[in-house]
Amino acid sequence: MKPVLKWMRMASLLAALLAMTSMGWAQAAAPAAQAPANPGYTTAEYNAYQAANTTPDPAAKIRALEAFIAQYNNPTLMPFAYRSLYQTYYAQKNYAKTIEYIDKLLALGDKVSAQDKLAALVNRGQAYGAGATDAALQTPEMLTKTREASAQGVTLLAGLAKPANLTDDAFNNQKKAIGFVFHSVAGIAASYQKEFKGAITSFKEALALNPQDATTHYRLGAAYLQDMPPVADDGFWELGRSIALKIPGTDQVKQFMRGRLIQYQQPGCEKSADDQINQVLTLSGAGDQRPADLHVPSAQELAAARDDTTNFLPWLKEGGAHGNTMWLATCGLEYPDVTVRVMEIVPGEADKLTLRVFRAPTQEAMEAATAPNMEVHIVGQPEARRIPKDDYIRFTGTLTAYQPTPFLLTWDEAKVNEQDLQEIPAETPAPGRGRPAAPGRGRGGA
Repeated sequence: MKPVLKWMRMASLLAALLAMTSMGWAQAAAPAAQAPANPGYTTAEYNAYQAANTTPDPAAKIRALEAFIAQYNNPTLMPFAYRSLYQTYYAQKNYAKTIEYIDKLLALGDKVSAQDKLAALVNRGQAYGAGATDAALQTPEMLTKTREASAQGVTLLAGLAKPANLTDDAFNNQKKAIGFVFHSVAGIAASYQKEFKGAITSFKEALALNPQDATTHYRLGAAYLQDMPPVADDGFWELGRSIALKIPGTDQVKQFMRGRLIQYQQPGCEKSADDQINQVLTLSGAGDQRPADLHVPSAQELAAARDDTTNFLPWLKEGGAHGNTMWLATCGLEYPDVTVRVMEIVPGEADKLTLRVFRAPTQEAMEAATAPNMEVHIVGQPEARRIPKDDYIRFTGTLTAYQPTPFLLTWDEAKVNEQDLQEIPAETPAPGRGRPAAPGRGRGGA
């Protein structure tokens, strides 16, 4: 996703602030024509600046101002020239040059007031946010300077005095908007540096000031998922919040979520990734706080569950977090020689049929069952129709569906063990015939 911030117009965002400063974004203040006895510049220098600054064509104005700087380099007039240049470059969407001249202005140090520095730093943040994808703004030096400038801006903002003509609420809202700019830009720069913990801190600071900004939720989620190790629960939740808040490019964000989930989790079947994403989207659309029990298991957690054959059925029957983890671990896997008791045979088309069966850890539990807890879809074995009700057979199949309540597992592309089929009489015996069960046999054992 293209990292572009949604910015307010700087003239409105800083209206009260710029009223206190000698320089503004919206209008180009200039040295007074009626200068004191020793203004720090000559009449010729003043006239040259004015001629350059009032040039109507933007490209010609840039050339004239840069020529003025090269010829005169007057320390009194430089703040005005630099400011006029970065404003003009910004209007032309040349964000790298905008930042270059803002940095030149800031480098003048004490020649620039604290209020003017703050205004320039906000302008720098706006320019960086608008042009962050430019390779010229992604160099190590630029990224470091951008984070430093944002930190400087936060410090200056904290010391900003409230103008007399602003209410407390209006002033605090403006400070929040300006602070949001600084923290957002710091997070973007940290992300490009792959310093994701720093990016997470900055984006969280930004959201504390504006919790409804969808793009920052997206950036925070991406930073969580790119950190090492990934902070998956928070990462996927934040991506879900960005969608709930109507971020542009919703489908693109969903694709990003899916790709990251499959990479992080390596689930047995990719359909489970879609189910998990839908669950996150439902929850994140219902509230702004992540539920404490929302958990996205890692590939390591799924591998451990996959190897835990003892808890295969118990966890699935339990449901909840255990059931979800075991399902994600086992969905899509093929299990050999799962021993079950056949309770019903449902004929299908051609050579297909469904066995409704029951599986439990003990023969006593198998014998006591009154309803199936598995459906096994058999393909290519029409002779399986002859399996007697209540017989015990082994099958090999792929686990494809899970229903916690009432508990039911579904297996596809299944085959009955050929030895068990050969033992079935040519004519089906009376109901109730069956061989002794062997519940512990096969990986499906519990």
